[in-house]
Amino acid sequence: MTNTAIDDGPEGAPSIRNATAADAEALSAFAAKVFRDTFAPDNDPMDMDAYLSDAFTPEKQAEEIADGSCVCLIAEVGETLAGYALLRIEAPDQGDPSVARSVELQRFYVDHAWHGRGVAPALMTACIDTARARAGATMWLGVWERNARAIRFYQKHGFVDIGSKEFRLGTDLQTDRVMSRSVRETDAATA
Repeated sequence: MTNTAIDDGPEGAPSIRNATAADAEALSAFAAKVFRDTFAPDNDPMDMDAYLSDAFTPEKQAEEIADGSCVCLIAEVGETLAGYALLRIEAPDQGDPSVARSVELQRFYVDHAWHGRGVAPALMTACIDTARARAGATMWLGVWERNARAIRFYQKHGFVDIGSKEFRLGTDLQTDRVMSRSVRETDAATA
């Protein structure tokens, strides 16, 4: 899926494309900003700094973009980076590790300025389409148990809670809810 435009609304609708190596630095700054904006109010600043200094470096973003087992999608409105998602292809399903062709939605970030403006649904549609195109059967994700807005969004897009897993933010061991959904056309049509 290269440079796929998603026309889901009025002028200013987002376009979705695959990230390239040239996006690594901007993506690093964007991801760190959105993560901090979303989670800093509820976390220790030292834990936040420790996590951000490792998770969102330009080098790490470039590595993920180049990794053949990952797909990094960027949502833009005009020339503005509005959101991004990172999918890991063939990631073991957290609900049922025997499920073949599971795709992990490892990151899904939309800048707060673009909430409620069609960016997140367009990006989610692109993620589901990408998982299908890669012959995925299921897509799963981990979402902080205290992030009610994100949980509602994922539920609206067919994800169901199937358990929990640990997430380490600096020295703080937190709990993520694990959510999963089918991405097969036949399952999606009957849901």
